[in-house]
Amino acid sequence: MDEIVACCQVSRLRAHRLARGWTLADAVIHLQALCDDLSVDPPKTDVQQWGQWETREGRVPLPRTVDLLCRLYSADAADLGYATSEDVPGHPKRARSAPPATAHLDMRPSQLGTNNISGELLASTRQLIDRTLASGSVTKVQLDLLNERLKWLREQYITTPPQTMIPRLLTELREVQVVARDRQPATTQARLSEMTAMLATLIADSLMKLGEVPEAHAWYGTARAAADDSGNRLLRSRVRAQAAMLPYYYGPIEAAVDLAKEASELSAGRAPTITAAFAAVAEARAQARIGNATAALHALHKAQDLFSRTVPGGQDDYDAFGFPERRLLLYMSGVFTNLGQHAKARAAQQRALELYGDNPCIDPALLRIEEAICFAQGHSLDEACQLAISAYLSVPAGHRTRILDVRARDVIVAIPARLRTARPARELNEVLALPPAQM
Repeated sequence: MDEIVACCQVSRLRAHRLARGWTLADAVIHLQALCDDLSVDPPKTDVQQWGQWETREGRVPLPRTVDLLCRLYSADAADLGYATSEDVPGHPKRARSAPPATAHLDMRPSQLGTNNISGELLASTRQLIDRTLASGSVTKVQLDLLNERLKWLREQYITTPPQTMIPRLLTELREVQVVARDRQPATTQARLSEMTAMLATLIADSLMKLGEVPEAHAWYGTARAAADDSGNRLLRSRVRAQAAMLPYYYGPIEAAVDLAKEASELSAGRAPTITAAFAAVAEARAQARIGNATAALHALHKAQDLFSRTVPGGQDDYDAFGFPERRLLLYMSGVFTNLGQHAKARAAQQRALELYGDNPCIDPALLRIEEAICFAQGHSLDEACQLAISAYLSVPAGHRTRILDVRARDVIVAIPARLRTARPARELNEVLALPPAQM
């Protein structure tokens, strides 16, 4: 801290802030967060007043505020420059530490053509920056462990009910944030932002399945912000393609189209990627749902072409951020079902169900419900309602969430209005109205 005071000719309070790389606004936010953690009322301060504290141009902080500043910076009052009773009313008088002596400066003109530059000042400032860049608190081993746990959670997410996953994801996300709050090297900070984006996306996806739409929307926003902060273009695309599912199922459908288009633009590149294929087919399904057949089929052909040219090893069946063939077929089923192309829809559904096998996730049930929608569109009322009931009840209780209920009700919407009061439709409505304990 003495080096910053001597080098930059600033107060000790400002030196502590600069050492952390905070702006004045950051300092105010961190102090408020500290007060929240301590369950105490924060002092009434803003950027302007904080700047006055640092420059001694205004009143000094009250003793209670100085105590909070000491906690914020892990220092004592003397280390912050408040060492006497004149500085902090009510504090015992202590001898002020003398400012460090400034070394004699070499004032020879710089070879860069600038006069009055000190070689020692240049060196000390550079060394200060080097130490700051090397001051990250997370080691490579710690980062690897975080990666391993995230990979495990991504695998568990495939088969674990959302209500069970959310606490696990939140626990891991808090650990990542504890590390991310400290100043880290840029590459490490980017990786932590990637982890944050992935975990936030899975939390949002879980909330979406549970029908917690406002919370899911907020968490998708957090995931997008973290992905943008990481600078990872494909992750930014992936998060947006994933977020498009929320308005696809709950509306407005136009928002799904916009998010999928944005995802496609971000994933565009010379080399084909799984993410680009996912974004394209997400757009195709959303376009089909609003009845834009030309745009839907164009996006679908693009997705199929991209998928066919990707490396098979990247299509992980057991990773929530993978996009294997069965997931592509699930989206294709949605495209053809929405367009009323029943033969193609059933072909995609049957192939996808073969690939899913006995996987307990909701995707197989969604495929069978889309098959039921095809029957309903073809006026096969009994087949449509019985298949929807069977698909809905076949899902384990923990996975039988709001999103499945919403999709099953789409079967009723697909039934001609004059038949919605018929016995098969009434039976489907009655099953969907039952509480889980009675199913």
